[in-house]
Amino acid sequence: MSSNTSKDRPQATAHAAEIVREYGPFPGVDQIHGVTHDGRRVWAATGGSLIAFDPGSGEPARTLPCACDAGTAFDGTHLYQIAETRIDKIDPVSGEVVASIPAPGSGSDSGLTWAEGSLWVGQYRDRRIHQIDPATGAVVRTIESNRFVTGVTWVDGELWHGTWEGDVSEIRRIDPSSGAVLERLEMPSGTGVSGLESDGADLFYAGGGESGKIRAVRRPKAARS
Repeated sequence: MSSNTSKDRPQATAHAAEIVREYGPFPGVDQIHGVTHDGRRVWAATGGSLIAFDPGSGEPARTLPCACDAGTAFDGTHLYQIAETRIDKIDPVSGEVVASIPAPGSGSDSGLTWAEGSLWVGQYRDRRIHQIDPATGAVVRTIESNRFVTGVTWVDGELWHGTWEGDVSEIRRIDPSSGAVLERLEMPSGTGVSGLESDGADLFYAGGGESGKIRAVRRPKAARS
């Protein structure tokens, strides 16, 4: 395992985050933890259930009862869900937990995403992102951040993570080798980012914590140049 120290670079580009749509709050939901996208629907961890909704209509499509108090991911077939000290692998059709591995933070884990055959797990107060083996939970490497880490996502080879400290929240693109901050999307004051996932194209879906909302945030075109 290697560890890298992150420092803001003076040239890190900052933008006001462009929120293009808000979803929710949904009936009976007062907290959004993890967020993922399965190619058609957005999934959100709400504490006692995963809900899936159509991002076009905003209407809920599925509900899977399960423990889900932090990040959520999708590998193309299965959902992965942080549940306290473990990560459950879930069949999205039946809702069955088909496997579980230990979470690296033993209960301090936050965001979760799938990329490059690995799970990537945010560590909130430890300000870290771990790449882990999805079969065993073994930590492959660690990237240091200089902010609390909430949601985590990869898109087009770019690593982004959410931050949330007090009333200040951002979506940050960081160098996956060094952890250096390359770009910052500044959310409006009081608008937090809990979970985070890309749709693989133009949008991020950002969980809004106790607001019970999920916000679609435009991914800057400059990040793709």
